[in-house]
Amino acid sequence: MVGTSADSAPSQDAEPGPEPDPREPPRSQEEWSSEARSVLLRQLALAPRSRRQLASKLAERDVPVDVADALLDRFEEVKLIDDAEFSRMWVRSRAEGKSLSRSVLRRELADKGIDADLAETALLQLTDDDEYERARELVRRRARSGVDPADRQARDKEVRRLVGMLARKGYGPGMGFSVVRDVLAERESDDVDGPDALLEDPGT
Repeated sequence: MVGTSADSAPSQDAEPGPEPDPREPPRSQEEWSSEARSVLLRQLALAPRSRRQLASKLAERDVPVDVADALLDRFEEVKLIDDAEFSRMWVRSRAEGKSLSRSVLRRELADKGIDADLAETALLQLTDDDEYERARELVRRRARSGVDPADRQARDKEVRRLVGMLARKGYGPGMGFSVVRDVLAERESDDVDGPDALLEDPGT
């Protein structure tokens, strides 16, 4: 009987042959356009988007650039994409909801591909007074009660904490210290007035 040598036997470690080509036939322009339109409409149904955000979504789906650009242009023509309006809405929403400074909002708009001129126009909605008052309201909400103003170490720690919180929202140290000192002085004044009022002779 003729044996089969190990050398002639098929190796279990041998690499498989080439797989059949699984690629589908190339899509037509109409098919790509239909898919891209569906992607855009789904994205816009979720939330307003900038043109760059939508272009990125189409790129993730490998939509050809010429198809994507043509469709994005068309959506802009009919105002389904409007970077100016998107910028205004973004600034209002993020300033009111997150108490963010103009510097942070400017950076966020740039990250979303908003033209610098459009961003600056949108930021005109916020004045210096608006920004200062927004920072004050934020500190009022976040300031801890029970900090003894006579305890210098505890007060300084609270000041640093609140200034750091404002810095994370984009407010510079100059405004941060000014706002925090204002609010703490206001709170300490209220605390002093309260006990004094209780000690007043009601007959006077």
